[in-house]
Amino acid sequence: MTEMLVNAVNKGEAQWTRIKGYRIAGKTGTAQIPISGHYDADKTIASFIGFAPADNPRFAMLVVVDRPTTSIYGSETAAPIFFNIAKDILTHIPPTE
Repeated sequence: MTEMLVNAVNKGEAQWTRIKGYRIAGKTGTAQIPISGHYDADKTIASFIGFAPADNPRFAMLVVVDRPTTSIYGSETAAPIFFNIAKDILTHIPPTE
């Protein structure tokens, strides 16, 4: 499972946000919100969950953005928040790659 999540970070929709020098495991999420028996195409709950370093985790984090306004996708809203916070945390953890 860890390798699948590392692969999702390294090759997935949010790969542009990854931090060099660390194996980070994580996954984006984009969920539509049901309204009156159907889904609203313009409103979502965007998320990113991850942990690092992947082989010996020192922290785990979930970022949830309820009805983001800049983009409906977790890769464009929640993932950058995760990686900005992770970058600060990882300054206290030696690189793993």
